[in-house]
Amino acid sequence: MNTQDAKRVLETALICASQPLSLREMRVLFEDQLGADSLRMVLDELMQDWRDRGVELVRVASGWRFQSRPELREYLDRLNPEKPPRYSRAVLETLAIIAYRQPVTRGDIEDIRGVVVSSQIMKQLEDRNWIETIGHRDAPGRPALYATTRQFLDDLGLGSLDQLPLLEGPGGLEALAGLTTSQPDLLSEQGELALEAPQAPSEDAPPEVTPVAAQESSAPAADGEPADNAQTPPEA
Repeated sequence: MNTQDAKRVLETALICASQPLSLREMRVLFEDQLGADSLRMVLDELMQDWRDRGVELVRVASGWRFQSRPELREYLDRLNPEKPPRYSRAVLETLAIIAYRQPVTRGDIEDIRGVVVSSQIMKQLEDRNWIETIGHRDAPGRPALYATTRQFLDDLGLGSLDQLPLLEGPGGLEALAGLTTSQPDLLSEQGELALEAPQAPSEDAPPEVTPVAAQESSAPAADGEPADNAQTPPEA
């Protein structure tokens, strides 16, 4: 099969697919007659072919997909005027802490936010398939360790966690808010997403981040109640 025919098959499969296609799935299209390097070359050509159109070919965590360009979303939203789900500040702060400090336990999150994390918040993020339990910390009670999922990256249009915008420096929070608003059905309160999230850890930081120590006296308040002992997240 020549390159032009392969491009036509691949383009059709990507347009018709309901989920991103991985390289392994693409090879099935050609009964493994095209290797990974050849497929990447065809994908690069497709990206160039679509660079001046309203739809672009992008790589996300689960594979490759076509999606509308962010600057055209306001027009497409007019066809579907329903508002996306709204998430509370508590949910968004919890998600941001998990994304930037993973893997973390509920205790870590509570130490950073200064309030108790309700089971409903964790369930909401799990139901959206944005977080999952990846193990348990070797500590009394063996608390669950939470991390983000491939679906979380796919929904934000990212290929890996390395592409999350840094929260440190001027414009960090605005960059993260802009990233989430570029997706059509994601967070509707993006401006609050990372207001109290810690800065991204440096490359030298160990995978297990030491949780922030809780203030000495009082226990965390529940979500939705004022917490006099809420802490400012430490700098990475």
